Order: sequence, then structure tokens, then C-alpha cells
Amino acid sequence: MTLWRKSSRSNSTANCVEVAHLPTRVAARDSKNPVPTITFPATSWARFLRAQ
Repeated sequence: MTLWRKSSRSNSTANCVEVAHLPTRVAARDSKNPVPTITFPATSWARFLRAQ
């Protein structure tokens, strides 16, 4: 089972981003339209978060 987490910046009236941490990758999706998803290598996701 994949555990999806909603972004803390999301609210109930807007499209929300959800993220799931997989063994070597990170998946992201739109909570209102969960298919398709996009996945990234975990190292790329970490670089993306540091780039804020």
C-alpha cells in the first residue's frame, strides 16, 4: 500500500498535490485527479526541495 501525503500548502477548495515516498523514488499526483502520477528519483526530489 502506498501512503500519499497532501501538501501542507493545499486547501480543500483548490487542486492539491500529494506525494508518496517509495523505496528509491518519489511519486507526485493531483489529489482531485490522481491518475496519472509522475515519479522522480529520490535524489532528484531532495534537490528540488533544497532549491526553494
